Amino acid sequence: MSNPQPLDHQPLNPQPLNGLKVVEFTHMVMGPAVGAILAPLGAEVVRVEPIGGDRTRRLIGSGAGYFPMYNRNKASICLDLKSPDGLAVARDLVAQADILVENYRPGAMDRLGLDYDSLAAANPRLIYCSEKGFLPGPYEQRTALDEVAQMMGGLAYMTGPPGRPLRAGSSVIDVTGGMFGVIAILAAVEERHRTGRGQKVQSSLFETTVYLIGQHMAQMAVTGQPVAPMPARISAWAIYDVFETADDSHIFIGVVTDALWEKFCTLFALDDLWADESIRENSARVLARDRIMPQVRALVKGWRRDDLIARLEGTGLPFAPIGRPEDMFDDPHLLASGGLEPVTLSDGRDTMLPALPIEMNGGRPGDGSRLPAAGADTRSILASLGYDETRIAALVDTGAVEGE
Repeated sequence: MSNPQPLDHQPLNPQPLNGLKVVEFTHMVMGPAVGAILAPLGAEVVRVEPIGGDRTRRLIGSGAGYFPMYNRNKASICLDLKSPDGLAVARDLVAQADILVENYRPGAMDRLGLDYDSLAAANPRLIYCSEKGFLPGPYEQRTALDEVAQMMGGLAYMTGPPGRPLRAGSSVIDVTGGMFGVIAILAAVEERHRTGRGQKVQSSLFETTVYLIGQHMAQMAVTGQPVAPMPARISAWAIYDVFETADDSHIFIGVVTDALWEKFCTLFALDDLWADESIRENSARVLARDRIMPQVRALVKGWRRDDLIARLEGTGLPFAPIGRPEDMFDDPHLLASGGLEPVTLSDGRDTMLPALPIEMNGGRPGDGSRLPAAGADTRSILASLGYDETRIAALVDTGAVEGE
């Protein structure tokens, strides 16, 4: 048996899902997030968009980043699914696919005849992933959004101060729901290796939210006490806070072990606190928090942000300057580690956006990012299905398909 290559000689862009064909009937964030994970891992992902392109492309405000973030490295075909010819093309696409992803309202795919049972009859190896608001049950026909799920599932309650529920600052449930969809898909792919058959899998916004707040449910079960929102919580550690610095910046510092407490006191010459043997143990420090925190806040307020970071760097103490999204474009770690990849936006401008945040065999999946124009791949996709130029031209003429 040959020895494995050293990590230094591994491929820079691992493609473990190379050969898997994915067809997406998706919009907004949750559905596209599934393909956004599968594509840089090597899967061939085709987006089925309506004539004129997915409306997500044209969102403004907080939605302006949805399309470029979650639709890189995909191909695009524009179909009129209300026409028999456009629907026939969709069925031909799925007949050759390994995976279908959809996140339309409950029943929408069924009404088009693109439900799992109908498609699996022609392609029994198909893995059909539905990304919905709710898993099957009393709520399944409701329309859900990321924010609906956060409000309903307890996350907004835990994020905001008491009486002021607050959604998290990104589409965290959409994206995590997409991640759970990918987990289900890959589990189904593995099972297909043994059975030869695909299956329908689902993930949802509501159940994803409840899974994420499960730690607080468990806390209630353990303590018997209702859980306070995070801004009003009794922390598990005495020092686990955002502090103001001398230059009116902010930094988070956490002291989460007794060994780190000793290091913290030594690092900042807090001899009087370290001399108090009654607070050498974490639980005692939590109970003495009101006495400890004013002194620590005053200490941090005496340091400039960059000087404090330099002091904490390499100590093992958890710390974090408070970053903003725009700061990440210039983050030295992301730039050095391949955490950002080049993307050309729809208007031709170049930028950098987050790469898939994993490493495999010493390499980062993905190799630059292609953001498809609406219908840019329609003709090549139809040709790959065996359609000749005459048939393609006829489909374009009737408006069943649209493409360059």
